Amino acid sequence: MELTNQSFSYLDKLQPKKGLSINISAPRKNIFLRGKFEYIILPDLINQLPDIQKFIHQLKKVCTPETRLVLNYYNFLWSPILILAEILGIKRKQPQGNWLSDEDIVILLTLENFEIVNAKKRLLLSVYIPILSTLVNRYLANLPLINKLCLSNWVIARPLDFETNKKLNVSVIIPAKNERGNIENGVRKIPQMGKHTEIIFVEGHSNDQTNREIKRVIKKYKNLDIRLIKQTGFGKANAVRQGMTKAKGDILIIFDADLTVSTEELPKFYSAIVSGKGEFISGCRLVYPMEKQAMRTLNIFGNKFFSTIFTWMLGQKIKDTLCGTKVISLKNYQKIAANRKYFGEFDPFGDFDLIFGAAKLNLKFIEIPVKYKARLYGETNISRFKHGWMLLKMTAFALRKLKFI
Repeated sequence: MELTNQSFSYLDKLQPKKGLSINISAPRKNIFLRGKFEYIILPDLINQLPDIQKFIHQLKKVCTPETRLVLNYYNFLWSPILILAEILGIKRKQPQGNWLSDEDIVILLTLENFEIVNAKKRLLLSVYIPILSTLVNRYLANLPLINKLCLSNWVIARPLDFETNKKLNVSVIIPAKNERGNIENGVRKIPQMGKHTEIIFVEGHSNDQTNREIKRVIKKYKNLDIRLIKQTGFGKANAVRQGMTKAKGDILIIFDADLTVSTEELPKFYSAIVSGKGEFISGCRLVYPMEKQAMRTLNIFGNKFFSTIFTWMLGQKIKDTLCGTKVISLKNYQKIAANRKYFGEFDPFGDFDLIFGAAKLNLKFIEIPVKYKARLYGETNISRFKHGWMLLKMTAFALRKLKFI
């Protein structure tokens, strides 16, 4: 089986850094490599290896916790077609290959402590026909059920058996607009995490003296590391980015000033990321019962709709796309920021921007169930219909950038 342009189009978005990727395209008994690699790409190799598990085991010595192993294997449903193509001379003859199912790949990777981050199926029409090939392989091949008939299966995995339980510095970024009544209560209850925790308020043009209240709280709680940044732009996304630019921590936690998610939940997020269980951690408000008035019925249905679309689009399970509590490492956030031009400045809230950016980097998503409470002070800054329509447009835009490529 030959690697096609359609197959490579999927790898284009990985964008491995120069000097940090290796493409292994021929079976080897032993791996003689030095250094560490960000991406290890195995195109059309797994089907021909005499001992897949041993080969994966040898690759671990050139991996880091951030390494992504990219491999593909063909769908065995295509075997009769491929054999016939070889008989007719349409396709070059290949040695008899391994008969691999999706379950086999999961087991082999699990045995060597690799975890699948993402899995895709590509190439429904293997013969190039102008226009038709693009329509079939870019759009039709991505539809549910039809997708299972694709020729090539692509898997992106990450290694797990690294010592990652270490204490790190934490920055809690809190966008605050018209949240005067929530400031002190939030500061008092934010726990100290890791080696050191700093709290960064980004005040966004409030008209209820939130700015003055933050300054008062900073003076009152001198034992805490609290900073105030005056937002220069507009919107939550701008506030979050401004805060992250000034953050000194290794771990960045975005936390809403409305306190609808309890500060007591934050250590769970910190633990999940420093232990390596996830690389992009988000809260999920749709598991535990909510307080009355915490989320309107229309918002609940909207969340479920977007979660279905995102799960299909990104290849990772996402139940709540708009929870304001999100955690990522500074290193990975900087990679998202550097690649932001791929999507553009399209998200005024920042939630989709981070999700799409993390998906493009093939980070491991984890959602932590949180209890969602009603506001005790102030009103939401979100317009349900206006912003809901905006989220739909952003989703359609991301489909073209992430799914139909």
